[in-house]
Amino acid sequence: MAQIVDGFEDLSAEALAEAVTAFGLLASTPRLHIMWALSQGESDVSRLAERVGGTLPAMSQNLSKLKLAGLVRSRREGRRQIYRIDDPDVVLVVRLMVGQLARRTGESMPLRGRSRRTGAWDCPA
Repeated sequence: MAQIVDGFEDLSAEALAEAVTAFGLLASTPRLHIMWALSQGESDVSRLAERVGGTLPAMSQNLSKLKLAGLVRSRREGRRQIYRIDDPDVVLVVRLMVGQLARRTGESMPLRGRSRRTGAWDCPA
């Protein structure tokens, strides 16, 4: 719970520790790439491995870590596990941060609205 210190709102040690854990997980290139891919729509492990460039075991391990941290969810569709980011606020943070940094390197990123086709969340530029 937030508290007021010297007139400023401050976070509890627990909230900060949870944020550090989440950002620590995103400090891995493959996991951040997974989150970027999932911010554009849900996907299974095979498609993510093709897109992110990794082995299926490594992809599954990264997804398990993200799932344990509560950053992604999965559902079963036949024999496949389909992964998605369930929290639109997490999508906004990932897309804002990665999109802004990508623009600094000269890449243009589509960052507006929510796709009617895929249901993926985008954030305002």
